[in-house]
Amino acid sequence: MSRLRFVDDTGSTNTDLLADFGAIEGDWLIARRQRSGRGRQGRDWHSLDGNFFGSTIVCLRRNDPEPPTLALVAGLALVDAIHAAAPAAPVSLKWPNDVMRGAGKLAGILLERAGDRVVAGFGVNLAVEPGIEGRKTACLSDIPISVEAFAPLLAGAFARLLGAWRMAEPASLARSWEEKAHPKGTPLTVHQSADEVAEGTFDGIEADGALRLRLEDGSVAVIRAGDVGLA
Repeated sequence: MSRLRFVDDTGSTNTDLLADFGAIEGDWLIARRQRSGRGRQGRDWHSLDGNFFGSTIVCLRRNDPEPPTLALVAGLALVDAIHAAAPAAPVSLKWPNDVMRGAGKLAGILLERAGDRVVAGFGVNLAVEPGIEGRKTACLSDIPISVEAFAPLLAGAFARLLGAWRMAEPASLARSWEEKAHPKGTPLTVHQSADEVAEGTFDGIEADGALRLRLEDGSVAVIRAGDVGLA
């Protein structure tokens, strides 16, 4: 059973929940405003009124799959919740942790771990698309849904997929993730570091969630960290 707690204002729902040792699996912390929200690689996550900022916690068990594959759970749950809220909105997953609406970023995920506790944080542009230099963004303002209405949709989807993660073969979740991503053959640019850029096409993901990038010579590079741009 998910327990949802709403607060008007906080620094970061991820930080707060990870520091709360009374939190148990299934707990959610949702803020109406974040002052120190962040994305991958320490980027700021803009806090705009009406958008969703929330985190949940997973307590790792002895026989659980590898923790990085929780990124698959989070991505699939987020897409399912968005589809439930806005069935007509065409969205897709973009590796490693984005949900796109068309060419614009609609939502992002940040997983952080401390010992046997993993927090999954979600930011979703429900009402407003932030202006970010050099990046296209999107929102669901044409299909109004409140933070309070969206939260249980995401909590329910995450709980269901977390159960599947513990029971199913990791490869089956990877295939489900691929089905909700942009098509194979989509041109990608992958920035692995400031000086290392690879170009190719999307060739799916590995069972552990790593990106498969098909290069111009036909070979496939397996990438486990990097920023991806859609060409």
